[in-house]
Amino acid sequence: MTTLIGSVEAGGTKMVCAVGTGPGDIRDEVRFPTTTPEETLPRVIDYFRGWQHEHGESIAAIGYGTFGPCDPHPDSPTYGWVTKTPKPGWSDTDVVGPLQAAFGIPVGFDTDVNGAALGEHLWGAAQDVDTMVYLTIGTGIGGGIIVEGHILHGLIHPEVGHIAMPRDRDADPFPGSCPFHGDCLEGLASGPAIGARWNAPAAELEPGHPAWDLEAHYLAVACRTLICTLSPQRIVLGGGVMEQLHLFPKVRARTLELLNGYVQSPEILDRIDEYIVPPGLGNRAGAAGCIALGQQVVAAPPTA
Repeated sequence: MTTLIGSVEAGGTKMVCAVGTGPGDIRDEVRFPTTTPEETLPRVIDYFRGWQHEHGESIAAIGYGTFGPCDPHPDSPTYGWVTKTPKPGWSDTDVVGPLQAAFGIPVGFDTDVNGAALGEHLWGAAQDVDTMVYLTIGTGIGGGIIVEGHILHGLIHPEVGHIAMPRDRDADPFPGSCPFHGDCLEGLASGPAIGARWNAPAAELEPGHPAWDLEAHYLAVACRTLICTLSPQRIVLGGGVMEQLHLFPKVRARTLELLNGYVQSPEILDRIDEYIVPPGLGNRAGAAGCIALGQQVVAAPPTA
């Protein structure tokens, strides 16, 4: 019998809820804006209740991938909470508790980018490696990391979007848009940062616009940092900003320049086009990854 999983990809702008068993079997999907917890979480619950009633089938678990920071440790008293976050109104919000109370089933919980990284590792562009990084560049910037086949958590979880960026303030006087750190990676290179700096959304900027060389530089600095600290076997760049596919050659070339021959691996020196890549699952990386989070807790439910 097929085990159906409910998937919640909780982004800062929109929620994507789905039901399925994997990227090739997503039975249904719905999207709606991420507003307040009081409005959004009941809408998530109503969706899964309605789907089960309509189809006469039950979901065995829910995988919930959230914008962060969050608490993904099952032995913590705040497991399943969004903690201190740039998303207004969501700090210190329990999201797992209401779902468990509503359905009485296990809930797999992690960052949205850790979920997407897991999806790409299982089914997408990083199936053939066991250590990889997934970066999403969109409303925010986040990084999901798989090390030797397992999601990296550590103290809480990686917050790659908030690493410091060395910068030339004369070339780029933009102060940054992050409410916590100003000119971190997210503050300089996210979609809202691009829009604020150039007074136009990223999607409206032509490929020859100077925004893209600057964007590629910041993303390449991040890639160099990740290569030198984590030594990933692949870097996957997703999110709305990376739908501008002309960015990939710029990021690859600038990453090589910044490394300056220091990391002597043929994966980088000879096959950079296969090393820094778009998601193999496209825009379904997040939904598929959240299904995988749910599958994990069906196999081994978290213990409180």
